[in-house]
Amino acid sequence: MKLLSIKDLDLANKKVFIRCDFNVPMDDFGNITDDRRIRSAVASINYCLDKDCAVILASHFGRPKGEVVEKYSLKPIALRLQQLLKRHVEMANDVVGEDALKKAKELPRHEVLLLENLRFEAGETQNDAKLSETLASMAEFYINDAFGVSHRAHASVEGITKFFDTEHKAAGFLLEKEINYFGKLINNPVRPFAAIVGGSKVSGKLEALTNLLPKVDKIFIGGGMAFTFLKQMGYNIGASLVEDDLMNEAQHVMDEAKRLGVKFYLPVDVVAAEKFAEDAVSKTVTAQEIPDNWMGLDIGPATVRLYREGLNDVQTVLWNGPMGVYEMEKFARGSFKIAHFVADSYATTVVGGGDTADLVQRVGLNEEISFISTGGGASLELLEGKELPGVAPLRVKV
Repeated sequence: MKLLSIKDLDLANKKVFIRCDFNVPMDDFGNITDDRRIRSAVASINYCLDKDCAVILASHFGRPKGEVVEKYSLKPIALRLQQLLKRHVEMANDVVGEDALKKAKELPRHEVLLLENLRFEAGETQNDAKLSETLASMAEFYINDAFGVSHRAHASVEGITKFFDTEHKAAGFLLEKEINYFGKLINNPVRPFAAIVGGSKVSGKLEALTNLLPKVDKIFIGGGMAFTFLKQMGYNIGASLVEDDLMNEAQHVMDEAKRLGVKFYLPVDVVAAEKFAEDAVSKTVTAQEIPDNWMGLDIGPATVRLYREGLNDVQTVLWNGPMGVYEMEKFARGSFKIAHFVADSYATTVVGGGDTADLVQRVGLNEEISFISTGGGASLELLEGKELPGVAPLRVKV
């Protein structure tokens, strides 16, 4: 898929509106705990500034649901941006109110303006045409560099593109990189190609699994979703998380893997506990014999060894979803060990954003992974074979 590129636009001395994804994690004191998404936008912002542009930035943060909520203000993000860009970042007091429109209109070249949280406007998530038009009126060019929200048909993502022709809109460097990476990964991977798929539920990954099956050589299942497959196989899974209504679909996935010759790996042992808590009594048991009223919360050591053996010869690894409840130290070992093995391998390694990206960061392996996506939901929809609403209007028409 070829996208309209920021490099093909005649930006010199113009006003540019860049949709970014600054929806970053913060602690209780308003400190940003992971600024990767902000850093990822810097290349496109600096490119525009180097072209003598005036740059208007817009992003959402959290879920204020159309109301002005102080804790969701972008002010801490403006401060972090100033440090990264090494220049002043003007902050608007609203999104499309009097202050924002005045500051956008008067913004001089080489200056940066950050609008307040887009989701302070109810029309953002409703893809309101009037809001899209008002945002579009602020600038002559539109750049989407927010991969993490490009699977949403929102006013600043999809609606706004209708007010710019192909000569005045494009994908930023980050969006282009994400789409190209996943395109190559899915359509032309170096083989053997393995997918590690985890997370809590099969329902969230079912379409991705179905779409990946014809493309991969091996699939490794972990996390809560594994128990739906194990129960379908007749195993005693105790009180582990299971989606009974999806057991037929789980069987279909396993049958399809067998038909296509895809090696399908499931846990052979798990770390089980009596309750979902840090202080719970836990023990390692085989996947067939989880005690009644106990729940599996991580893959066990034998599974880690099995998966490492299976991953030994692969040349491309896609990882989407943790192997257990990695947020609790007691149930994080399986995920952490797989993370270290993936990072140490010579394969091209791609992590699909969200929890998996957070997990890799916790272990301190960011630099060892070939590519970490900035969008969990967006990358999952790409893996499901869907076209993203924010990307479709930026495709080069052939």
